[in-house]
Amino acid sequence: MKVAIVHEWLDSYAGSERVVEQMLAVFPEADLFALVDFLPETERGFLGGRTPRTSFLQRLPFARRRFRHYLQLMPLAVEQFDLRGYDLVLSSSHAVAKGAITGPGTLHLSYVHSPMRYAWDLQHQYLAQAGLERGPASLYTRWLLHRLRQWDQASAARPDAILANSRYIARRIAKAWRREAQVLHPPVDVEGFPLGAGPRGHFLVAGRQVPYKRIELVAEAFRALPDQRLIVVGDGPSAPLVRAAAAGAPNIEIRGRVPQAELVALLQGARAFVFPAEEDFGIGMVEAQAAGAPLLAFARGGAEDIATPETGLLFPEQSAEAIRAAVRAFLARESDFRPEACRANALRFSIARFREGLAAAVARAMEARA
Repeated sequence: MKVAIVHEWLDSYAGSERVVEQMLAVFPEADLFALVDFLPETERGFLGGRTPRTSFLQRLPFARRRFRHYLQLMPLAVEQFDLRGYDLVLSSSHAVAKGAITGPGTLHLSYVHSPMRYAWDLQHQYLAQAGLERGPASLYTRWLLHRLRQWDQASAARPDAILANSRYIARRIAKAWRREAQVLHPPVDVEGFPLGAGPRGHFLVAGRQVPYKRIELVAEAFRALPDQRLIVVGDGPSAPLVRAAAAGAPNIEIRGRVPQAELVALLQGARAFVFPAEEDFGIGMVEAQAAGAPLLAFARGGAEDIATPETGLLFPEQSAEAIRAAVRAFLARESDFRPEACRANALRFSIARFREGLAAAVARAMEARA
């Protein structure tokens, strides 16, 4: 079987690239296509020596640093990939990859990380954060997003079957595209986060500090819980806001970015991992569970799929008050959340489970076409 894998862009080894890595593991002879390839040499190991086939965007001026500025050309670019002769096309899509054009003899299965958030329900948030709420630039951007929505919905009919990385994303797909998606959770390196056997003495929040993560709410919540120790790990544009929320609170320790080994140790020693963001999935939550840490998470997004009654508590809104209430509820029944149960829950999202699920999804789609 001749297989092609289509990915949006390669500029770092992050969540969607980990999915591509496992697609390549399941189909090691596959050819890889990407709109652009600017991966640093230090992050290219998962490609296994492959040289991806890129689009005309690769050669445009300033593409290395500003390829995202060519968003309006990406639908055209992905449609230019010559996928004739392939029996199976797998696309890894959070923007345009699912719009690749295939013939009637080719099965196209698209793994969707999310429909284009900035073109659909998060448009107004995107415009506000970019300072594009008024003026000529705002008008042009709104027109561009309108055109992208039209193309996005039309091209959503091209895959023969769609996989979503969570039930939350499956609902977004149904809303934006009117397509049904099967859920296949992304692969998580649970073996890299072994179960901790030592004492657990602190609460932990970790992640890139950007506005939607709402990490400052956790610091604000623990200011009013002086007997509970909180460690904050991570850095980013919202770091000043987080530091301001924690200012003067001796029970809150801010460490910034830490090496992987230190993060693993912190998770192994955490009484609970606090996750206030609304994420499409939330790999960090699975990593925390793998290390034996219960979850205190916002009850939206991927947390609905990850947390179970035996391994965590969900709070109903993104507020310091709701987080404090969740912490108090957790303290009242902390002994109910066993590290071994958290670890067992995390194994549902292992790399092996993803590979099995992907192979099974391909087999089902092929059988449906027979």
